[in-house]
Order: sequence, then structure tokens, then C-alpha cells
Amino acid sequence: MSVKLAGKSIVVSRKPGRDRDGLWTCVVGLFTDNNPHLKAKVPFKTLEFSECVKIRLHDLRNVSLYLMGNDLVVNDLKEVCFDFDENSRVLTISGIQDLN
Repeated sequence: MSVKLAGKSIVVSRKPGRDRDGLWTCVVGLFTDNNPHLKAKVPFKTLEFSECVKIRLHDLRNVSLYLMGNDLVVNDLKEVCFDFDENSRVLTISGIQDLN
């Protein structure tokens, strides 16, 4: 499954899967502003990828991991692409950023 969307930032987080000992669900919120976690913004779109083994980030900069909430924030996006491999259960996130 591949999805390409426009947005200014994303927040990548996780939530428990079907059972406590199983794989987690990756939750991605898309936002119209940078650093939405600082402003308590609500995402304009939310994507969920169930039973995700890992997440790969390709060609992205200005990425921050917030340890207090275990969230990954990617700012300055023009567009973002999500490619979820159903067989390997790996989510690859790539995109175009405006870092000026």
C-alpha cells in the first residue's frame, strides 16, 4: 500500500496491537503546522498501519524524537509518502522537505 499526501509535519507514534504481546500499530498524524505537539493541534488526517514491525525513514531531515511521549516529529514537509509492505510489515516514510 502506497500513499502520498501534502502536509507541513507528521507525528509518528504507536499504540498496542490486537494483543499485549503482539505487534504494535503505527499511528501517523498529518498536520498543517510545524511542531504540532507544542500547540496541542489536531491532525487533519490520521493513518494507522497495523502489526507494524518497524519504520524506515528515507531522505528526511529535521526529524526529532521526543522521549517523553515516544513520538517522532518530522517538520518542514511539502509532501510525504508512506509505503507499507504487507508481507514484511515494514513502513517506509519518505518525502520532500523545504528546509530554507
